Amino acid sequence: MGYKLIGLALAGACGALARYGLAGLFQRAQQIGFPWGTLTVNALGCFLFGLIWTLTQQRLAISPDTRTIVLVGFLGSFTTFSTFLFETDQMLEHAEWIMAGLNLTGQLGLGLAAYLLGSFLGRMA
Repeated sequence: MGYKLIGLALAGACGALARYGLAGLFQRAQQIGFPWGTLTVNALGCFLFGLIWTLTQQRLAISPDTRTIVLVGFLGSFTTFSTFLFETDQMLEHAEWIMAGLNLTGQLGLGLAAYLLGSFLGRMA
């Protein structure tokens, strides 16, 4: 149990740092009001979750603890669903209805599509 908790903590720290760096990089590059950094991180995280989950279920023999560390620790910390909801709420508070709608649609639609693509590629590997 100690190995799993330490692994989750370390993977979570790495996921948080990766999210911070990648989301910040995309957001600074765009310099517009739409949260491209969050969208990028969430789509990539959903893709990786689908890919890793499918590969470890069907092709790769790894322990359930290792899979939990990667999916819950790293990817759970890497994706930013709470940030997505906060940013959408901020848009709604500022009556940016179209931006909020685009953010909701983009995050959910692209996230689902990325997950399905990752899962499909995992089955094809």
